[in-house]
Amino acid sequence: MTEKRRALVAGGAGFLGLHVCRRLLAEGFQVVCLDNLQTGRMTNIVPLITDLKFSFVHADVRGDLPDGDFDEIWNLACPASPPHYQIDPVDTLLINVLGMKNLLDLAVRTGARIFQASTSEIYGDPEVHPQTESYRGAVNTIGPRACYDEGKRAAETLCFDYHRRHGVEIKVARIFNTYGPHMDPRDGRVVSNFIVSALKGEPLELYGGGTQTRSFCYVDDLIDGFFRLMRSDASITGPVNIGNPGEFTVRELADIVLEMTGSRSDIIDKPLPKDDPLQRKPDITLAGRLLGWSPKISLREGLSRCIPYFAGEVGIAFEDMRATGT
Repeated sequence: MTEKRRALVAGGAGFLGLHVCRRLLAEGFQVVCLDNLQTGRMTNIVPLITDLKFSFVHADVRGDLPDGDFDEIWNLACPASPPHYQIDPVDTLLINVLGMKNLLDLAVRTGARIFQASTSEIYGDPEVHPQTESYRGAVNTIGPRACYDEGKRAAETLCFDYHRRHGVEIKVARIFNTYGPHMDPRDGRVVSNFIVSALKGEPLELYGGGTQTRSFCYVDDLIDGFFRLMRSDASITGPVNIGNPGEFTVRELADIVLEMTGSRSDIIDKPLPKDDPLQRKPDITLAGRLLGWSPKISLREGLSRCIPYFAGEVGIAFEDMRATGT
């Protein structure tokens, strides 16, 4: 920990950014939260506004950044679900590349350590399973998901070039599917989609039969991994996979959500979107060896913690179903 203890969190009003802001405040940091509110939500950070150590800047990561010195810079600024990042794919690519460069230039000026929230999407539709950090991926560079996948890959490249050229202390985490409280119920990712549809009694939509696999990490576990990486020795740059290696088909997830919500929603099938990965599972050996990290919260326990949150978000009365998830 540094003496100044001042952090900039780009994308701090988003799902993961909020959790990072809260953890930093609990550690005593002065936190500057920067967000253009494209997908971040003011409702997330309203409870933080009264904290004198917290300030909010409504701005784009590609534009002017807050003045002053920072000890830590956290980059979580980018739409993270296909329905959001495909609205304006050019903008998504530029947020990743120009935003990353802007923050890295700030890190050079202030001597800050910088964290990049990268993604398992850089592995594309993987030909290696599970995915290790040494796997270079199979991304379709001209497909509809490439704006996000290639943007994150280019951001990683910038991090390592600034590390080699300018000596910037970098920490790169590759995030696998994450869920939990403070996700936007309209986010478009599979966990939030399934829970909200089940609570409303609406059909759960599978794609391609739901045989594709995903590994779901509860947000508390992910944030613990983030901070272990950020606080690690400067020689540990990453990339490091942060995710839960428990692997489920999307159909299995749907069945569990229906069981735990007591919903009678139907399950319907739609065609698989182009370039949707068929398998996704992290090899977390490196995180265990370098950070002493592994996830603790099972899928059922995590769902039992966040189903009531989604119920509240969509205005549905729902009792805590944790007991039914055992």
